[in-house]
Amino acid sequence: MLRSKFQNSFHKNIAQIVSLLSNICYLRRVVRRRGWSRFSNRPKAKLKAALCVTCLIDQFYPEVGEAVVKVLRGQGVDVSFPEDQTCCGQIAFNGGFRNDAADVAQHFMDLFENEEHVVVPSGSCTSMIKIYYQELFKDDPEQLERAKAIAEKTYEFSDFLVNVVGQSDVGASSYGLITYHDACHLLRELGISKEPRELIGNVDGVEIQEMHDSDSCCGFGGLFSVKFPDISAAILEEKIKNIIDSGAGTLVANDCGCLMQIRGAMQRKNLNVRAVHIAELLAEGE
Repeated sequence: MLRSKFQNSFHKNIAQIVSLLSNICYLRRVVRRRGWSRFSNRPKAKLKAALCVTCLIDQFYPEVGEAVVKVLRGQGVDVSFPEDQTCCGQIAFNGGFRNDAADVAQHFMDLFENEEHVVVPSGSCTSMIKIYYQELFKDDPEQLERAKAIAEKTYEFSDFLVNVVGQSDVGASSYGLITYHDACHLLRELGISKEPRELIGNVDGVEIQEMHDSDSCCGFGGLFSVKFPDISAAILEEKIKNIIDSGAGTLVANDCGCLMQIRGAMQRKNLNVRAVHIAELLAEGE
């Protein structure tokens, strides 16, 4: 009975979150307040890309979005920011709200389908767009074709830099020993592992130290960490141990969900290790 009440409350809260994310975009204010309106006067570039900023970056880590723009523009990419964007629909999809997820996904496709490239600084959201949109619309031939088309032009940030822009050295500089966490969706669903390491390895002044089980989960898993907090905490504890044992002063990851999970543990333990998104690292010293 208690579990049933929890699930009902949980699902109600998720539905409210989906509704909220469908109507707000914090970075619209950032765009105007911090001068991103200069996008309207962008110089001509060889590549054009629209930034899908993701909910976590939008609501909690706008500095990551700014770092993505800085790095891409530094490589001559014409970056646009569609201000009507909301969510990719993953939170609703994973929560079992297929109809709500489809509504959000259709809005995403309406907004981005005419863009040359779509860049997403998250393996999790990228896999939703590239893989699960086709699952979501498998019984709707018209929407399925749209989903396939947008999948072809959507790229995770590091994948886009290395394999589309053709640049694994963006001229960044930082310091110290760095270890890298392979986010689950990025590695297992998108097969991206080499590209982030190439980019990090070319940052002047740093050395990569691989942690033990770098490809193991951090325990976040979106809704997993909410529904199974004890299991999530146990997985996280092992990840933190591996980070500490690496001796690195900086942990780099490509997903803000992982970073939120790992940063929280580091703060609670008062660890002197910083955890940053790869875009933030690449924006240093540019």
